[in-house]
Amino acid sequence: MTETSLSTRANPTTTAARDWVSTLAKYREPNQWRSSFELSVSIIPFFVLWALSWMALSVSYWLAFAIAVLNAAFLLRLFAIQHDCGHGAFFKNRTVSDWVGRAIGVLTLTPYDVWRRTHSYHHNSSGNLDKRGMGDIHTLTVAEYQSKTPINRFWYRVCRNPVTLFILGPSYLFLFQNRLPLGLTDSARFWVSAMGTNVAILAALLAVYYFGGLMPVLLIFLPSTLIAATAGVWLFYVQHQFEETHWDADEDWQLHEAALRGSSHYVLPPVLQWFSANIGIHHVHHLYSRIPFYRLTEVLRDHDELANSNQMTIRESLANARLHLWDEKHRRLLSFAEARILYQ
Repeated sequence: MTETSLSTRANPTTTAARDWVSTLAKYREPNQWRSSFELSVSIIPFFVLWALSWMALSVSYWLAFAIAVLNAAFLLRLFAIQHDCGHGAFFKNRTVSDWVGRAIGVLTLTPYDVWRRTHSYHHNSSGNLDKRGMGDIHTLTVAEYQSKTPINRFWYRVCRNPVTLFILGPSYLFLFQNRLPLGLTDSARFWVSAMGTNVAILAALLAVYYFGGLMPVLLIFLPSTLIAATAGVWLFYVQHQFEETHWDADEDWQLHEAALRGSSHYVLPPVLQWFSANIGIHHVHHLYSRIPFYRLTEVLRDHDELANSNQMTIRESLANARLHLWDEKHRRLLSFAEARILYQ
């Protein structure tokens, strides 16, 4: 058993997953002033650092790059706020939440309405073996992998390689894949979302190029965007891809059980928890996605059972990058090597 599984098994919850819903409902109401404050302390520093990085170009390209790297943390936090807007958890007024989310989507290169739909599918199917393929990370069972041809096994290994998952993948996702409403091309609404976001992004980049040339694009825009994208994909990965996660066939799948058992509680240092907007408290988020991110800590404070459940440290999470296949028999994720030993 790996170090990660010891962590996630150490403090299992005894309350039935479905029973948590009524308990968590009291945390769902956002505070308008708190939401406005959280947005302000995220977006104002983001633009200030953008300006400082731009000014630093005349002093040192390395200094400009360093400031852009720091700004990636604020861009990540803005994506987390966009995420809350998509769940209707950030402002009481859904229209306000949606337009804030759409505006942030230009900064995160993510068409808001397209992402909201695919992310909703993720919440409604996470851990369901028969509903994989949208809003999740491609994961095969051991049996499915063994049934593949050698070339298809090779490509699956390429897709699950950390270089693909956390370097090439985020770049492709945010720079290219998000430009089209893939999987939703039959709806004009999602085309409008994608093309409207694309036009706004292009206009912003043309303005940057017109006033500053190519260097702000190469040394500020791209580094901050791609580093934030990599961090975001890593967070999404460890929130569901750990040894003792939860998958079931459709006939056995239960929404709340999958939410609680199949989502991690990523314990981060306070500064990283702030920049990631408490998204590491993912088991609670999946149980009740309408809770604003700044109220998730209230849940842990009031309910030790959830605070001590599914805990995973940064050190433990690193081992998850080597897990690739879901073992239906033993109900855990395996590495390719473990699968070969067990099922050779």
